[in-house]
Amino acid sequence: MRILIVGSGGREHALAWGLAQSPERPELYIAPGNAGTETLGENVPVAADDLDGLLALARERRVDLVVVGPEQPLVAGLVDRLEAAGVPVVGPTAAAARLEGSKAFAKAFMQRHGIPTAAHRTFTARDYDAAVAYLDAVGAPVVVKASGLAAGKGAVVCSTRPEARAALDAMLREGRFGAAGDEVVIEEYMQGEEASVFALTDGTDYVLLAPAQDHKRIGEGDTGPNTGGMGAYAPAPVVTEAVLARVRREIVEPTLRGMAAEGHPYRGILYVGLMITEDGPKVVEYNCRLGDPEAQVVIPLLAGDLAVLFDRLARGRLREVNVALRPAAAACVVLASQGYPGTYQKGFVIEGLDEAGALDDVLVLHAGTRRRKDGAVVTAGGRVLAVTALAPDLAGALEKAYRGAGLIRFEGKYYRRDIGRKGLLRLRQG
Repeated sequence: MRILIVGSGGREHALAWGLAQSPERPELYIAPGNAGTETLGENVPVAADDLDGLLALARERRVDLVVVGPEQPLVAGLVDRLEAAGVPVVGPTAAAARLEGSKAFAKAFMQRHGIPTAAHRTFTARDYDAAVAYLDAVGAPVVVKASGLAAGKGAVVCSTRPEARAALDAMLREGRFGAAGDEVVIEEYMQGEEASVFALTDGTDYVLLAPAQDHKRIGEGDTGPNTGGMGAYAPAPVVTEAVLARVRREIVEPTLRGMAAEGHPYRGILYVGLMITEDGPKVVEYNCRLGDPEAQVVIPLLAGDLAVLFDRLARGRLREVNVALRPAAAACVVLASQGYPGTYQKGFVIEGLDEAGALDDVLVLHAGTRRRKDGAVVTAGGRVLAVTALAPDLAGALEKAYRGAGLIRFEGKYYRRDIGRKGLLRLRQG
């Protein structure tokens, strides 16, 4: 089996690792990949947003399956192009990917289908005065979101009305988020604890992966600006069996029914970002792919053959696969470049990779890395590495992950030291 993985981050390294465990021993191509994925397959220098190049690559290598990691090519219609060429692919069409590509569309969709989410209104630059009036009416705290894709940084939680006005101006007047901010969603601030649930679906049947919790803020104690994610763990104890049953009944199944009824069946990976409130689970946002760094913890917890699972999903035969989860916990700590998510320097040599990777049940997954001509692995992004560990319980997984993180060295290395703290506290409280 020949499989093409699209993307270059930690999520794609996790996908490559999971697929490489298959007894099918698939031949892997990763476009464009990183210094970690090259140890599992062939990195091909085709950008994740080069739709023409990716289609040509799939044809040239005669791939049997494409797995799309990031959201941009999905929203841009890569799946449509591949399906038209007869190439099986894991991912939603452009029409279905609007659940992530347009928060305005997603909010209206949830409203149409009675899916629980925050109260909201949508505005464009033409409605600026109405948006200001709405802020005056609802007060703070409030959340201001760029409707389009903003690399996970387009949602601004505003504690005061001046902060909300500044976020609104940044999007609608200053264009700080580009086209992503041409349309803005203003929604109520939901009290509760966040979690992520992932449904793998062929449009009819679905299976759920282990519920996870991401850590989006750069600073410990969930402070500072949002990032792409500084760590994750699974399963998240805030998502109890009772909560998960409600997520299935009130969110996942109505979403899949609604997309099918509107003529855009959702096939691929549906990421449901949740707020677990006193009233039950509510949708914060949809994503049309695996999260990053959540992928780095949910994939290692998946028992069975990931290659067969994805193949059956892409061919509309998901019901043929029995999916089981390992009775364990996984934790991931992201190592970032100093200055991220703002400006940062690249090109620092990374040491200690082999030492960390030699620890039992520890995976060092690359994100922003590249290999120099002299063989050295150097930093090449804001989020550089994700150290993932498995153990029978969360405390053990976190201890291993932090031990591995401590063995890796590069100039300006930064990581949060409180990953999983909410989960540990909840487990202690019973």
